Amino acid sequence: MSFSDRFSNWRNQLISNPKFQAWAVSNPLTRPLARQKAKATFDLVAGFVYSQVLSAALDSGLLEAVRTRTIDEAGFAASSGLPLDGAGRLLRAAASLELVRRQSDGRYALGEAGAALLGNPSVFAMVRHHKAFYRDIADPLALLKARRDDTELSRFWAYETNASPEDAAAYSALMAETQALIAQDVLGAYDFSRHSTVMDVGGGLGAFLSAVGAAHPALGLVLVDLPPVAKLAAERIAAGPLAARFRIEPRNMLEDALPAGADLITLIRVVHDHDDAPVARLLASARKALAPGGSLLIGEPMAGVPGAEAMADAYFGFYLWAMGRGMARTPAHLSQLLQDAGFREIRQLRTAQPLMVSAIIAR
Repeated sequence: MSFSDRFSNWRNQLISNPKFQAWAVSNPLTRPLARQKAKATFDLVAGFVYSQVLSAALDSGLLEAVRTRTIDEAGFAASSGLPLDGAGRLLRAAASLELVRRQSDGRYALGEAGAALLGNPSVFAMVRHHKAFYRDIADPLALLKARRDDTELSRFWAYETNASPEDAAAYSALMAETQALIAQDVLGAYDFSRHSTVMDVGGGLGAFLSAVGAAHPALGLVLVDLPPVAKLAAERIAAGPLAARFRIEPRNMLEDALPAGADLITLIRVVHDHDDAPVARLLASARKALAPGGSLLIGEPMAGVPGAEAMADAYFGFYLWAMGRGMARTPAHLSQLLQDAGFREIRQLRTAQPLMVSAIIAR
C-alpha cells in the first residue's frame, strides 16, 4: 500500500469521526472547508430531488416563460395549471437552483443555470428521456441483480434486434437532439480538412455529419446506420442544403461489412453503447473499410478523464447497465481495442469539454 493510500485511509477515518466533524465546524480556520464539504455531501443526498425540480421546471413551461420576461406566482400558476401554492413552491425551488432568479419586486426572471440550459436546448431531450432511466433505477440494487434485457431503457434502445420504424424514429430523434452537445467539441479537437471523405458509422439522422459537412464544404459525406434509421436520415437530409454531398448506406454495423473507401471513419457515441466483443468486430470492420492510410475517430464520454469521473463511472455506469450493454471505457482500454484491431499511431485528442466528450484518433 502506497503512502498516498495510507494517508487517504487515515484522513477518511478521521473525517468519519463525529467529534472531528463537530470540531471542524466550530474551528474558524476549518469552518469554510467543513461547510463546503457538508454542502457537497447534502447535494449528493438530494441530487435526485434537484433533477426532479429541473424536470418540473421544464414540463411546466417555467423556463420558457422566463426566457424573455418576468412572471409572478399568480401568472405562473395560471399558465402552468398548478395551484397557487404549488406554483410558488416550484418557483422557490427553481430559484434555489438558479434556474430562475427572484427579483427585488418579487417577480421571477431567468437565472444563470436556466440561461445555460436554454443555450443548450438538447439537454431538455435528455431530461425528458431520463424519466425512463429513473424508473429503471428506482431500486438500484434490484437493477444490478436483474436481467439486463428486462428494463425500460433496454427496450427503448433495442435497435439491433427490433428496429421498427416507430422505434427507429424515437431513438434517432433523441440522438439527433443531443448530438449538438458534442459536435462542435469534436470539430474543435480534430482537423477534418485533411480528409476527402468521412463516413459516420451509426450516424443516426446525420446531425453530426451535417455539422462536419457545414464546417468543411469539400468533404464527401457517407452515413451508415440501420435501414429504418437510414430511411429517416435520407428524408431529413434531402430537405437540407447538404443533400447532394451525402451518400446514405443502410447497414447493420455489427453484422454487415462497412462500405469501403472513406479516408476517415467516425464513431460518435457508438463504442460505449456496446460490450468489448461487438466493439472488436466493429473496429476490425472499420479498419478493413478504410482507404490506405485512413484514420478512425472515436468521440464519446470516457472513463479515467480528470474531472469526468462521476459522469463516466456513476452516470454512464448505471445508464449503460440499465440499457443492457456497454461501458464508459478509459482511453487506455480503447487504445488496446484499437491496437488489437490493427490500428496504430493512436492518440488522445484534447476536447473543450471532456465532461461531455473525449476523442481518440488512430491510423
